[in-house]
Amino acid sequence: MDTEKPQEQNQDSSVEESVVSERDRLAAEKAELEDRLLRMRAEFDNARRRFERERSDYLQFAAMDLVRDLLPVLDDFERAMRVETPDREYARGIELIYQRLFEGVKKLGLEPIDTQGKRFDPNLHQAIERVPTEEAEDQSILGEFQRGYQFKGKLLRPAMVKVAVHP
Repeated sequence: MDTEKPQEQNQDSSVEESVVSERDRLAAEKAELEDRLLRMRAEFDNARRRFERERSDYLQFAAMDLVRDLLPVLDDFERAMRVETPDREYARGIELIYQRLFEGVKKLGLEPIDTQGKRFDPNLHQAIERVPTEEAEDQSILGEFQRGYQFKGKLLRPAMVKVAVHP
């Protein structure tokens, strides 16, 4: 009988070892699966945030193409308002239509670039003419040929300007 107990203990110990090793394997597998789950959640959250940002950018700048297409119409109205006409009511009508159109695109995010009394900035202005002069500060804007615009802080069209340069 004494010989059976050590054999039983050996069996019990080998069963115990296999159970422990199975438990350790399952614990490692569980930890790996939890890690993969956390990584996938993080990846999903990042993808969701990226999608929301891209969607927001798209919606914010969706009107940009429309506004860009309307810029020549605004230019035409500005030229029409500079022409002298004997019919004051007609001129007033042109001004009202221009103001209404301009206010509409301004609500969408159009911002005119101010050039009056400013220094030339190649990020906002396009120099069409350089005028050698001592009377004005070097690189100051002397005149504007075509108004420039930004759309929600991004350059839509640079202002075409005349720039003073010292000879």
